Parts: sequence; C-alpha cells; structure tokens
Amino acid sequence: MFSDRFCQLNDAVSSCIYSTQQELIGEEKALFYVFDLLSNLQKGNGIVYVIGNGGSAGIASHFSTDLIKTLKIPSQTLYDSNLMTCLSNDIGYENVFSYPLGKLFRPSDLLVSISSSGKSPNILKATQVAIDQSIPVITLSGFDQNNPLRQMGSLNFWIDRMDYGLIETAHFFLLHTVVDLWMKKKAMAVEYA
Repeated sequence: MFSDRFCQLNDAVSSCIYSTQQELIGEEKALFYVFDLLSNLQKGNGIVYVIGNGGSAGIASHFSTDLIKTLKIPSQTLYDSNLMTCLSNDIGYENVFSYPLGKLFRPSDLLVSISSSGKSPNILKATQVAIDQSIPVITLSGFDQNNPLRQMGSLNFWIDRMDYGLIETAHFFLLHTVVDLWMKKKAMAVEYA
C-alpha cells in the first residue's frame, strides 16, 4: 500500500507543469527562475513571504524555516495567532494575509502563495496585493489547471492531480528540492572557486 502511494507521489511530482504569465516552461528553466528571484531578493535585502492554509500553512512554515536557517534568506509566514485572530475577527479571514502584506511589502520582496485548490480567497487577495505592488509571486497549486492562483504568478508550479495529499506532498517536495539544489549549487561554486 505504501509503495503504491509512493509511486502515485512520484507520478504527481512528475506531472508538475511550470509556467510564467507568458508561457509553459521546462523544469530546469523554472528552477533557474526561482534561483534568480532568490538571488535578486538577497541583493536587495528583501524578505520572502510564504502563505498557505491548513496543510499548505505547514508547508509554508517549513519552507520559511528552511529559507532562514539553511539558505540564510529572510522569510516570514505571518502566522502569529494574535495577528491572524485579530484580522479575521475585525476585517474577515479573506484579508488575513492581504492586509498586513499591503503594509509590509518592499520592492525587493517575494511572495510564495500555496493553495492546493488555487481558489482560497485569502491567498488570492494576498497575491493580488503583491501583483499591485509589482512584487514577484511564485504559486503552487493543483486540481483545476485553470484555477485562479495559477493564472496570477510570475512563476507557477501546478500539480496535475485531484488529491489533496499528493498535491500537498508534491508541493513540499518541490520546495525542499529548491533548498537542497540551492545548497548544492552553492557548494559547487565554492568547490570551483
């Protein structure tokens, strides 16, 4: 049973479609695009904001931790319970990310928006705030290929599956791979310097 599920996960990750606003791109080009965004962010002393709900919030938190600890890149998730409950109560859960991001974004920042369905109103609103402020956005989604989130990102990772568990695990794997390959690239640069 586990080995069957592992094969399904392999197929889910392999099904990932990478795209920009203009075109479908290959896996390697997508990875270099992520590296360029992170490099530009570092040069500009920016912050990577990572958002998601439920399981995607856990993925967002883990990725943010890896960015800070492993890659030494500033990152934030906005998951402070006081802030989230205050904003949810006073202005609605759909604004729990968009409101603070509207105040926090600086030109050199980056937003990573994670939503399995690609339809979460609070994720969509936050992504729109980023777009309105010319902040690049990386999206991770699944389910419907025409989901709204996938149409919004500067770079989009879409998992061609209808299974929350596979989509979330594929998103986690992809983001962890970005961290691992960044470290490998850095190690190779030092080795050949």
